Amino acid sequence: MTEPQPLTDSDRTHLRRCVELAQEALEAGDEPFGSLLIDADGRELYADRNRVAGGDATQHPELAIARWAAAHLTPQERARATVFTSGEHCPMCSAAHAWVGLGKIIYASSSEQLSSWLQEWGTPAGPVAPLPIRSVAPGIEVAGPDPELSAAVRELQARARGVR
Repeated sequence: MTEPQPLTDSDRTHLRRCVELAQEALEAGDEPFGSLLIDADGRELYADRNRVAGGDATQHPELAIARWAAAHLTPQERARATVFTSGEHCPMCSAAHAWVGLGKIIYASSSEQLSSWLQEWGTPAGPVAPLPIRSVAPGIEVAGPDPELSAAVRELQARARGVR
C-alpha cells in the first residue's frame, strides 16, 4: 500500500465543489454529502448529492457515480477517473467503487472524523460499521482528509443534526 499523496490545489478545488453539493443537499432537507466524478483530463463527468431523505438510504452520491460510470465509461476510462467526495465512502459505496473499477478517491473528511463528531454530539451510530475505504477495498488509492475542508464538512454535519 502506498502512502497518500498530498492534496493539490486542483484537488481542493474539486473538494470545495463537493462541499457546495453537500450544502445543497442540506438545504434540500437531506444529509450533507456531495461527490464528483472527474476524468483523467480533469473534466467533471458527473456530480451528485445525497438523496436519502425520500426514504431510500442507499441514495448516496458515490453509489450514483459508480452506477453512472458503469453505464457510460469504458473500463479504462473508469480506472483513470477520480471520485472526489465531501465525506469518505461508506462500505456500500466503497464496494461499488471497487466492483465498477473506478480509480482514486479523494475526500474532504474521513469516516473516522464523522464517527468522532457523531459520538461527540450523542448521535446514534448508523446501521453499518464506518469502515475506512481501505478496509473494504484495499486496492483503491485514497487521499484525504483536508483539514480546512473537513472543518466545513463538520459544520454542515452539525447543522444537519441541530448542533451548534
